[in-house]
Amino acid sequence: MNVARSFNNWLKYRQTVSELGRMSSRELRDLGIERSDIQSIARTAYGR
Repeated sequence: MNVARSFNNWLKYRQTVSELGRMSSRELRDLGIERSDIQSIARTAYGR
C-alpha cells in the first residue's frame, strides 16, 4: 500500500471515529453499536 493511500485510510478512520464519537448513546444503540466498539468498527472499515 502506498503512502498516499495509507494516509487517506488514516484520515477516513479518524473521521469515522470522530463522527461516531459525537453521536449520542441512544443513536449508537439504535445502530447496534456500543461506544467501546467505535475504534474497532472504524479499524475494520479502513484496514488499520
